Amino acid sequence: MVSFEMNDRKKIGLGLSGFGIFFSFLGIIFFFDKGLLAMGNILFISGVSLTIGLKSTMQFFMKPQNFKGTISFGVGFFFVVIGWPIIGMILETYGFVVLFSGFWPTLAVFLQRIPILGWLFQHHISDRCWTDIGAGGCLYNLPIYQRKWK
Repeated sequence: MVSFEMNDRKKIGLGLSGFGIFFSFLGIIFFFDKGLLAMGNILFISGVSLTIGLKSTMQFFMKPQNFKGTISFGVGFFFVVIGWPIIGMILETYGFVVLFSGFWPTLAVFLQRIPILGWLFQHHISDRCWTDIGAGGCLYNLPIYQRKWK
């Protein structure tokens, strides 16, 4: 049974996930600082584990359809730790997109309901981006890329 109540463990998990994203952002801003990136990754993974539980986290990362994302995220984290942060972040970004690709439609609905910024996400191009992100990305589907060049 899934519990949607917000207890202290879930609040701490959301806070850790937020700090993980913040430290990863700072690591990118400070020219791929491997210390900040590694700290951001550890905080994000521990935050996800606290938010949804350790068993659910292991089940999520060990699903057969998530193996590609899990492996690329793990290898990217390894590259960040050994000192190759750019390659590591590219692999982690790919792994993140593959792992959480099932959540993009939910995120699109949430972003469309934000009072001030929602109208940006209700336009046709951004709607196609959200629906086509799993099928090669949204930029490829723009009309300029569909032209046949002579």
